[in-house]
Amino acid sequence: MNSSIALRTIVFKEIRRFIRIWPQTLLPPAITTSLYFLIFGKLIGDRVGAISGVSYMEYIVPGIILMSVISHSYSNVVSSFYSTKFQHNIEELLVSPVPNWVILVGYISGGVARGLLVGCVVTLISLFFADIMVNDLLIALVTALLTAILFSLAGFINAVFADSFDDISIIPNFVLTPLSYLGGVFYSVSMLPEIWQKISLANPILYMINSFRYGLIGVSDIEVHIALASTVGFIALLSLFSLFLLHKGIGIKT
Repeated sequence: MNSSIALRTIVFKEIRRFIRIWPQTLLPPAITTSLYFLIFGKLIGDRVGAISGVSYMEYIVPGIILMSVISHSYSNVVSSFYSTKFQHNIEELLVSPVPNWVILVGYISGGVARGLLVGCVVTLISLFFADIMVNDLLIALVTALLTAILFSLAGFINAVFADSFDDISIIPNFVLTPLSYLGGVFYSVSMLPEIWQKISLANPILYMINSFRYGLIGVSDIEVHIALASTVGFIALLSLFSLFLLHKGIGIKT
């Protein structure tokens, strides 16, 4: 089988999957982020004042956008690939002459597409609440893309090891959500006591949010080149691990 045809087929299937149910995949984040902007940005933000020389509303916008990219790129891949396992459709891919990298890239592309599309929706909504003068569009776009790729890979790995539908909700609820909220979405790390600033540096999401924030409003607690390099490093590690899992059939072959 031609690899390009197989790749296009998987990507089309994945994108069509979440577009078909857009009221469940695109509408909820629009409503949720509107509430974030109203409650945290408007009601609380007026009392907080400025952070790093910008209004509180402007400060939290990049973090909320990237938080949406993270959660939806992750959830798209973990739910889609686990469903393929659960329905035993994965066996059709495994017995076909489709390279493992095509399977991986196909599912990751679907997660990236959904994550970035949701990010665009949230960005459009944010324009009703704050005036964002983009500082460095290239860094913002690269950060969003790398973040979507990284968490799509994380969702793929979660789906491989999941044995039930309950298993695919453990990581988002007990790992991703806490790390996102503690990654500097609603505050600057410099506001924390020194010991907690050092502990926060172990949170990978902190680097991505600060890199994206720098791209949008020119404010960051982390060196941008360090943030981007660390994200690329995580992507390389998770990609190799994902290909290893596919090659060995861990969690897939019965």
